[in-house]
Amino acid sequence: MYRRDTFHLITSGLRGGKGVPEHVAAHPRVFATFTAPSFGPVHNRPTGPAGSVRRCRCGALHDQDDPALGTPLDPDTYDYEAAVLWNAHAGPLWRRFSIYLRREVAKRAGLTQRAFREYARVSFAKVAEYQKRGAVHFHAVIRIDGPEGGDTPPPAWATAELLTDAIRAAANAARVDGPVIDGRAHTFTFGRQLDVRTIRSADFDGGQELTERAVAAYIAKYATKGAETATGALDRPLRFLAELAQLDISDHARRLIRTAWTLGARKDLEHLRLRAWAHMLGFRGHFSTKSRRYSTTLGALRDARAEWRRAQALAVNETDPDTTLVLAHWVFAGTGLTDAEAWLTETLEPAPGTEGEPTHG
Repeated sequence: MYRRDTFHLITSGLRGGKGVPEHVAAHPRVFATFTAPSFGPVHNRPTGPAGSVRRCRCGALHDQDDPALGTPLDPDTYDYEAAVLWNAHAGPLWRRFSIYLRREVAKRAGLTQRAFREYARVSFAKVAEYQKRGAVHFHAVIRIDGPEGGDTPPPAWATAELLTDAIRAAANAARVDGPVIDGRAHTFTFGRQLDVRTIRSADFDGGQELTERAVAAYIAKYATKGAETATGALDRPLRFLAELAQLDISDHARRLIRTAWTLGARKDLEHLRLRAWAHMLGFRGHFSTKSRRYSTTLGALRDARAEWRRAQALAVNETDPDTTLVLAHWVFAGTGLTDAEAWLTETLEPAPGTEGEPTHG
């Protein structure tokens, strides 16, 4: 349901509807993908001319479902520390990019930032996706509107080409300073692979044109996917690091989680809450976000659905309008610990006579 709501949220910002005027479909808009930088070579499926697949650097021709895809060629030299910290700083990096983007669009229009707000507004909707290597990247619909958002037409100088050029400049300029760990200073930027394509109303044309519906469906697909989908990691937080030994996950995911857990013990990194988000490989941001004027909201869609159900119930059952209708309910699931949690609790309890002594694990 959340995925379908996200589809409608994205679609209404591309073609109108759900309270958004239809003329928004004529506004300049692009579909952009922002990737993470490299943390070391990984197994992949490089493509050649006409979409042909070439051999990986390891010499193998990987199948699309090969579990080795995205895992490091040499795990001992892969920069797990930077990979986890990148995920933790991906959200702030996007915010920095969005600030720079408005500056770049204003610059190309020959306007100051203050004057720009009187003529146009940049709106966006984005989702976060995990690559197979466990690094977050972003898919975004970015649009230029008039000063009141989608309700007003953009100025004549606003084009998809201008927007594309501004996105590339802002993505190259955006950077966030990270922590200094053991004398190593971390700075985070987007990766070199930046894909920006204009969204058109036509159907696919040899893979060159993107339709509104295709973009909305593509973004909505990732609205409910977490780290466990791409990397074989976890779908819930860890309570103890010892749990990793009992979990059936990939070695690559295990090392990412362990790195996040270890970094999370540092006092200077406690603001990143890496232990609480170790199962998400350090990323603690929202998977689906949008600017205020992009389109409708998930709350408005939920309210409309509840009102529709209420109307349907009244039509079928002729219920008194003052009757409170229950649209959802809770079901008792149980109490206590699961078998695995009970086992873990017992193994972590100190032996008799050793209370207060340090434990090692």
